[in-house]
Amino acid sequence: MPYLVKKRQLVIPGELIAEGDYKSGKNTYREEDRVYASLIGLANYVGRNVFVVAIKTCYMPTVSDLVIGKVIDMKLSGWTVDINAPYNAMLFTSEFFDRSFDSRRDRMTDFLDIGDMVLAQVIAFDRTRDPLLTMRESGLRKITQGRVIEMTPAKIPRIIGREGSMVNMLKRETGCQITIGQNGLVLVSGKNPELEDLAILAINTIERDAHTLGLTDKISKLLKREKKERGLNVEAKRR
Repeated sequence: MPYLVKKRQLVIPGELIAEGDYKSGKNTYREEDRVYASLIGLANYVGRNVFVVAIKTCYMPTVSDLVIGKVIDMKLSGWTVDINAPYNAMLFTSEFFDRSFDSRRDRMTDFLDIGDMVLAQVIAFDRTRDPLLTMRESGLRKITQGRVIEMTPAKIPRIIGREGSMVNMLKRETGCQITIGQNGLVLVSGKNPELEDLAILAINTIERDAHTLGLTDKISKLLKREKKERGLNVEAKRR
């Protein structure tokens, strides 16, 4: 018997997805020979494996993830960072400075203060302690320009696209630098607010329409139309 829903069709908990000799995968459950959705998401299948891609999920840290976070507290040993997860993260001074931290001469607030946004990387997490961050790798930094927007972490792959097709198109069409945190926060930095607005419009549209097919072409057409209507010339802005 064929699947009872189409690929990437929105399903709700308890909705029947497939009936027959199918395997119940992630976010589904099986009763006799029927496979049902266990949460709201997009139905999908590979061969006879049936699963559901969650539309809304909380971010669970994974080692090597790039994240965007907000400093919410300070201790003698480092900073506490909100990374949009069930657990706050810790950024020790040893993972911020390239040298030894000397509390007699160094004031932590001169480098990071409460309310500052940072681009960091998860270096440890095993659910027995808070995630640990580093800012010592190339490109990691305090965020001093651009705008940070939040989206559902489960939809981050749609912003990136297959082999980076979506995010590369966004950068090309808007002239903005777009840095994607795996925790659902995205940094958009452009030459001016109008170009940032354009990129954010596209990102919000991707989040809203993440379940649809042909999304890259749709967003490309949206950006071209908006640039024409707003009189924006990305190439001119780059010079």
